[in-house]
Order: sequence, then structure tokens, then C-alpha cells
Amino acid sequence: MAYSPNPYINTPITPPRPRMFDTTVAKVIWTLVPIISLGLAAAVPFVVAAVKGVVKPWLAIAYVAGEIAMFAIAFAISPDPNDTSPVPGFLLALLVITAATHTALLDNEKIGIGK
Repeated sequence: MAYSPNPYINTPITPPRPRMFDTTVAKVIWTLVPIISLGLAAAVPFVVAAVKGVVKPWLAIAYVAGEIAMFAIAFAISPDPNDTSPVPGFLLALLVITAATHTALLDNEKIGIGK
């Protein structure tokens, strides 16, 4: 009779958390999505991460609501195209920088909020 090792000894106790990025190239491309779209697609990486199970759905919903709120505030402050107020541009730049940074941190093991 051949020795058959127990398959449960080497398996992890809990299943590993799903990953958002398979390669570094994928991480760079996903991080560029909010930058290239100028914030219009800032919530897309988080919606995809929620569908993949990387983050909880409330985080994706919060990003969608935050993106809509930022654009609404920016357009409410400066509805006229000839207005020279720097506040809407600052808000949109803040949205782009925040979304790109958070997208790059989606697979970081040290961050546990929303995972």
C-alpha cells in the first residue's frame, strides 16, 4: 500500500485574497486609467476590483459617489466656460491624483480598509 499524504496539511487555512493585478504592466495600465481619462473614469478600477472580489462593494460605491460629487461641485462652482476660478481645476486634479494613488495601492497587503 502506497503512502498518501494528507492533502489538507499543505493547503492554507483561509483562501488567499483575489488579486487585482497579475503583472506590473497591468498595474501601470490600471493606474493610468484615471490619469488619461482626466478623472472621468476614476471609479472604474474600483468597480472592476469590486466585481473581482478584491475590495468590498461599498468602496466602489463610495468612489462612484465621490466622483459624481466632485464633478458636480466643480461644475457648480464654475458653470461658465469663461470663468477663471482655479478651484474646479484643483478639485479635478485632486480627484485624478487620489484615484491613481488608490488604484496603485489596490493589491497592497498593508492596507486593509475596504478589503
